[in-house]
Amino acid sequence: MIEARGLTKRYGRKVAVDDISFTVHPGRVTGFLGPNGAGKSTTMRMIVGLDHPTSGQVTVDGKCYAKHTAPLGQVGALLEARAVHTSRTGYHHLRTIAATHGIPHSRVTDVIELTGLGSVAHKRVGGFSLGMGQRLGIAAALLGDPRTLILDEPVNGLDPEGVRWVRTMMRTLADQGRTVFLSSHLMSEMAITADDLIIIGRGRIVASGPLQEVIDSVTGTSVRVRAPRSGDLAERLDRAGASVAQEGPGVLEVDGLSAEEIGEIAAGAGLVLHELSPRNASLEDAYLKLTADEVEYHSGGQPIDAQAGAA
Repeated sequence: MIEARGLTKRYGRKVAVDDISFTVHPGRVTGFLGPNGAGKSTTMRMIVGLDHPTSGQVTVDGKCYAKHTAPLGQVGALLEARAVHTSRTGYHHLRTIAATHGIPHSRVTDVIELTGLGSVAHKRVGGFSLGMGQRLGIAAALLGDPRTLILDEPVNGLDPEGVRWVRTMMRTLADQGRTVFLSSHLMSEMAITADDLIIIGRGRIVASGPLQEVIDSVTGTSVRVRAPRSGDLAERLDRAGASVAQEGPGVLEVDGLSAEEIGEIAAGAGLVLHELSPRNASLEDAYLKLTADEVEYHSGGQPIDAQAGAA
C-alpha cells in the first residue's frame, strides 16, 4: 500500500506537488493521470526517495522507502528506462542491480525470459530500441519480486504485443495481491487496465476513485437519435429540459434525458425514430473535462500549412 499525506514539493517559487493525499491499495491497478507538468513524475520520485518532500510524507507499507531494509524486494520502479550504462549488456545491467541486494543469478535469468529480452540480453544497452529499453526497465523493476510496483509510462515505445503483455502482467500482479501504480497518456489502455484512478493537475488532485465512478462523476450518458423530423423532435426535447445538438442531417445528440424518455416523447408526438442509441462516456471524455483548466502546455489550434512549412 502507498499512502501520501499532505505531500508537497516546491522548487523555489514553483509548486510541483501541492498538498496531495491519496492511498494506492493492494490487489488493484491504480492509474495516475494528468497533463504534462502536472506533478506525476515528481510524485513518483518522492515515493521512492529520489526527491524529498517540502512537507508531508509518503510511505510504502507503513514506511518511507529509505527505511526498508531490502527496498527492491518491497518496491520495483520504472521511472526512466534509459537511465542505464549504455556500454553494459542488458544481462550485466541486471546482474549489477541484483548483486546490491543479494538477488540470485537465477532471478536475473527469470526476468529476462519474462520480459522477452532473451535474444538481446547479451547485447550492449546502447544499441537497444526504445521498446527493448522499456522491457529492460520493467525487468529491473521486477527483479526483487516486489510487493509494490511503480511504473511511469511503461508502454512507451512498445509494439501492440508488448502493450498487451504489460497490461496482462499488471492484472496478474494485482490479482496476486500486489500494489500496482502506473502512469500513462494512453487513455484507451488505462481504461481497460486500471481499477482505480488518481487524476492530477497543476500539482493538485482533481479526481480519484474507482474508474467508472470517476467517469460517471463528470460525464452523463448522451443519446444519439436519428429521426426524419429531427427539428420537430429537437423542439420537444428542448422543452422537456434536454440539451440537444445537431450532429448532422436528421441526427441529434441529446443530453439530460434517457433513451426511454426520448422514445416516450417521440411516441407522444407521433414522430418516427430510426435510431435511439445511448452513448456511454469514455475515460478520455472524463479526463479532458477534468483537466480542461489544468493544462499547462497548450497545442496550437490550427494545423501547420505544409507548403508554408516547406518554404
